Amino acid sequence: MSFLEARLSTRDWFATDGHVWLHLAKTLLAAFIAMGIAMRLELPQPRVAMTTTFVLMQPFAGMVLAKSVYRFAGTALGMLAALVLGAVFVQQAELYALALTLCVAACTALAVRYRQFRWYGFVLAGYTAALIGIPAVTDPNGLLIATLTRGAEVMLGIVCSSVVSALVFPRHASATLMHSLDTRRAQFAAFAADVLRGRLSRLARERRFADFVDEIVDFEATRGFAAYESPTMRQHNGKLAQLNSAFMDACSRLHALDQSMKRLRANDYTQCAHDALVPFLEELARIFEHASLNVHLERYKAMLPKRLRDAQRKLANTDETTQLDFTTSAELLYRFIDDTIRYASIANGERLKDRASSRYEAKTNRFVLAATFMRTGIVIAATAWFWIVTAWPSGGYAVIGATLACALSSASARPSKFIAQMAAGAALALFMGYTYLCHVYPAIDGIALLCAMLAPPLAAGAFLAMRADTAGYGIGFCVFFCLLAAPDNRIVYDPALLLNNGLAVLVAMLGAAIACAVIVPPRTPWLVGKTLSELRAQAALACEGKLAGLGERFHSGTHDLMSQLRGLLTRRSREHRHALSWMLVTLEVGQAMIDLRNESRALHAQRFPDALRIAWSTSLALVLRDIALLFRTPDSATLRRAIGSVVASILIAQSMLELARADRNARHDMQRVLACLHFIRTALVDPDAPFVPAHEKVPSWRSD
Repeated sequence: MSFLEARLSTRDWFATDGHVWLHLAKTLLAAFIAMGIAMRLELPQPRVAMTTTFVLMQPFAGMVLAKSVYRFAGTALGMLAALVLGAVFVQQAELYALALTLCVAACTALAVRYRQFRWYGFVLAGYTAALIGIPAVTDPNGLLIATLTRGAEVMLGIVCSSVVSALVFPRHASATLMHSLDTRRAQFAAFAADVLRGRLSRLARERRFADFVDEIVDFEATRGFAAYESPTMRQHNGKLAQLNSAFMDACSRLHALDQSMKRLRANDYTQCAHDALVPFLEELARIFEHASLNVHLERYKAMLPKRLRDAQRKLANTDETTQLDFTTSAELLYRFIDDTIRYASIANGERLKDRASSRYEAKTNRFVLAATFMRTGIVIAATAWFWIVTAWPSGGYAVIGATLACALSSASARPSKFIAQMAAGAALALFMGYTYLCHVYPAIDGIALLCAMLAPPLAAGAFLAMRADTAGYGIGFCVFFCLLAAPDNRIVYDPALLLNNGLAVLVAMLGAAIACAVIVPPRTPWLVGKTLSELRAQAALACEGKLAGLGERFHSGTHDLMSQLRGLLTRRSREHRHALSWMLVTLEVGQAMIDLRNESRALHAQRFPDALRIAWSTSLALVLRDIALLFRTPDSATLRRAIGSVVASILIAQSMLELARADRNARHDMQRVLACLHFIRTALVDPDAPFVPAHEKVPSWRSD
């Protein structure tokens, strides 16, 4: 092998498997530094600092820094909660355990509400309170000292993790983020070209739009912790938020245009309108294949209105509905180009100062939060009750194990499976801990040899924790090996105590796994239905919310809820496709309602007679009310009512258009309003829409 080949091979290894080994080495280095400093400072439990590093370490420096900030805040909040509850319920073990259970359950529910690294802050607040407070149930006099020492140990782990991640061969999320942006832009351009040419099947298009959901949510997470890496990333954070918002808009416009063209193809009456638009779509598809997308789109947009008017004149002999179909699709085409130009401009480094700062809003249904609170509270309360009633010597570890299981599994769509994996990892940690306590620790001397002997099992656990399908095993092993069997300043060589504590943890975790599988698990159809209802309610938000920043709130909430559903539902299942259909029709109709409200606000209604103006205002209010009602309670009755309201508004808008023929600006405004209404009507009568079951479908009918 030549030197050049060896160099290229080494570079490839560092870009793939090398990152894994580097992450493992940095994790072990941070853990051993934290353990060594804790021992040098004679802190009572260096294992806590060691555990902190394993839970905290991430591949990117920004991840660790973000996690450290929230872990610091969560730990401080947990320490405060433990102290306050201990002061209020001093020498009242039952009340203290109940209050602590409610505190942990509330923190776990809030962790589900505030996801990503904010999730970790609330999780830490809950189980730090348990780790500090559980021993104080039977020994309230040691609460203050336990709080201070535990806080010092946790903070030491935070500092060691942050320093090692930032200084030892740091990997920055910003570089990965920029690379993912370039990849996403190229993939979107290729996908748009295929959609415009009609090359993809309906199933392929839906799957690609679903993949965009994951990319949008992942981008927000990456953007959040990349801001911790450097002042430059914090400076560009607003632009990146705008970029993700523009990408959501462009995806939504592409789907709406695709749906409009699909409906034109499916109807013999509108085939001529479809044929008139095909050359425009083909030309636009060729533009998407160019590298300088923004420049070509700007030129195409400048010439498009005149060319569309010329094409529309050729349809002068067709019926009014066909002309309206053409106008609607042409308007969607123009809006798609406009939003894509905005997306490409921001991607090229421009910041649109005329728009308010974009804000991504995560959504979580309140029933999901209530179920999480109830499930966590029942598990911890039952374990604490059994401990206090039976005076179980290792019952405190059982409560801690149940708390950790519920807290760490709260972000999982299958918590029972995750906890079962953690239990398996904890069982292996118990076996390995017994081996080390009885045979390894007595035979070694010195910190260097201790680190060398601890490295193999901890590296194996950290490696398992890095992979999504084995994360539970790795987390369970690393956390409970450190908590049960990691060395302290004064090691207690008592195998019986280790086994009792370990068995208590295993029993508690198995009980938690069973409880999470029985007590309203996240994948319960009823609970999934509540999240789906929240997704549909985003269309009602588009009808009723304040217009300022409504587009960003609507798109981010819809994509975030769909991301949750994709985690709960089996991919490519009937339920998953049903949820995806609801997401797409919610985006389709919701965006059209926002456009309709904006265009209606821009109308100069005083130009029209009072009776017509009042009729228009009344009909628009009915459309907003009935569309919101349809998405909240979809059935054949609400669908018929919504279609009737939209058709009535179309008739009034057509009357207003006739009166505005002489005024070019007013005519264009009314045409845009009419296009929004007509698109909403076609979406409601689409036979593929999921509003009602197939046997109750409302037949498609024309507005003429």
